[in-house]
Amino acid sequence: MQRIRVDESVHFQLLNEAVRHSPETEIELDGCMGQRYIGAGLSGKKIVVNGVPGNALGAYLNGCDITVNGNAQDATGDTMDSGSIVIYGNAGDATGYAMRGGKIFIQGNTGYRTGIHMKAYKDLKPVIVAGGRAGSFLGEYQAGGIIIVLGLHRDGLPIIGNFCGSGMHGGTMYLRCESLPHRLPEQVAIARRRGCDLPEIREILEEYCEKFALDAEKLLDANFFVLTPNTANPYQRMYTNN
Repeated sequence: MQRIRVDESVHFQLLNEAVRHSPETEIELDGCMGQRYIGAGLSGKKIVVNGVPGNALGAYLNGCDITVNGNAQDATGDTMDSGSIVIYGNAGDATGYAMRGGKIFIQGNTGYRTGIHMKAYKDLKPVIVAGGRAGSFLGEYQAGGIIIVLGLHRDGLPIIGNFCGSGMHGGTMYLRCESLPHRLPEQVAIARRRGCDLPEIREILEEYCEKFALDAEKLLDANFFVLTPNTANPYQRMYTNN
């Protein structure tokens, strides 16, 4: 493993060149202070970030695995294709913007417009799991993939912000809560299910719980609201999978 010491004086371009051209497949970055684009487009490496990475962490990620011991800023996993990003903290706005594959696991909360334009292609199905709450516009224009919000660290706040699922025309959202705090747009169909009756998310939550030392059975023994596109909504007819 290669260890790279980082502070606020290290320019993001120099840091990313060092990561990209390192002969090591395992790299640990100590003391990150907002450097952008870490791991962008990379494959075949495992990167541990100690500190706070800047915007667009793991953008266009193509099979790399990134672990963040701290919070992440905006646009984490922007348009990522495959790989994983695990955040032991909170994530900023536009997490998973237009992501096409891979997984983003967040221990805490995530900001506005998480999963916006998220999509799936053939056997690629992107996944975002937030342990806490999500800000407004969750799953805006979602076209595919899975978003799960567990509601574990909400500090008395609603599990989601306003305008959840606006323009949703594909994919599925799972909200672990007893009641929905906000009126949802007409494009969204809502079903109330027990987690134990949702086999499609069991493996995902088992993996998530392994990362964050949680009990998957306890998480699944709860009410979930399952949000899918309303087939009669106007957005559905504007898109095609062909």
